[in-house]
Amino acid sequence: MAKVVLNPVIKSIHGKLGDMVFRRSQTGKPTLIKLADMSNVKWSKAQKAHRQRFKEAVAYARSAMSNSQVRAVYEKLAKKQGKRPFDLAVSDYFKGIDRTSDN
Repeated sequence: MAKVVLNPVIKSIHGKLGDMVFRRSQTGKPTLIKLADMSNVKWSKAQKAHRQRFKEAVAYARSAMSNSQVRAVYEKLAKKQGKRPFDLAVSDYFKGIDRTSDN
């Protein structure tokens, strides 16, 4: 994998440029990848079901992050586990843990 060192004048870079995508990893380092061509992909029933479950998990996490009390709980847990609060909320959804009702 190629490494890119950006000019310090550029604070951050993200988005699409032609068929390349600039993105930031969880560690904060910028990466450059080729845009995936998903036009001919045929999703199986199991893949469609999982994508739907993931969509619901993201909705749960967004809802949890918008509630200041629940967000505080996730931030505390995330700090202990060395994870991001949003990712922890998505994980909780898949595990069947609902911290929004603990208030």
